[in-house]
Amino acid sequence: MKKTALAAAIGGAALLMSAATPAMAEKAAGDLLVRGRVIFVSPDESSDLKLGNTAIPGHASLDLSVVPELDFSYFFTDNIAAELILGTTHHHPKAKATPLGASVDLGDVWLLPPTVTLQYHFNPKGQISPYVGAGLNYTFFYGEDPGQALDTKYDNGFGYALQAGVDVELTKKWSLNLDVKKLWLNTDVKVNAGLPALINADVDINPWIIGVGVGYRF
Repeated sequence: MKKTALAAAIGGAALLMSAATPAMAEKAAGDLLVRGRVIFVSPDESSDLKLGNTAIPGHASLDLSVVPELDFSYFFTDNIAAELILGTTHHHPKAKATPLGASVDLGDVWLLPPTVTLQYHFNPKGQISPYVGAGLNYTFFYGEDPGQALDTKYDNGFGYALQAGVDVELTKKWSLNLDVKKLWLNTDVKVNAGLPALINADVDINPWIIGVGVGYRF
């Protein structure tokens, strides 16, 4: 499913490029580029579970999410920019402990991972301008609903981010955008499922984030 979504996003970008009309827009030092995107968030999770201090077979999982995103890119030079990415996602986590023969619905949780990347923009004076970036994020977990569990607690934490994307200029101010990011996120989850001890999960979420949107350059 993740490969299909990525292929569809790349195909969509190709169509956008072919349909775009010539423009004389130029990215330049001092510009502020504001984009609105719709993002597809696909967790690539892995986990280790413990019942108390004893390791047990099993795993934790999160579902997919599609949400709006807002980001701001400031250009220090024609090629180099810093981007602040703002968006929050809603997920339905589950934990399955194999020897206990049970899958625990952990209800709902919101993730807020503000991310800052430093980018290099290729061909900033052209109609089609790809870019790459790398940076850091800090993920906040909030709005927890424990579901079938009695209580859940998620630890916030820092992570890393890589991205690649392309801007396709439509006019001197407006552009279309395709952006793909890989985030490395980790959290320690404590689950009170009514068992003699807490279920402790060390979860790597590591989502792929594929976004399509429009940008306006100030």
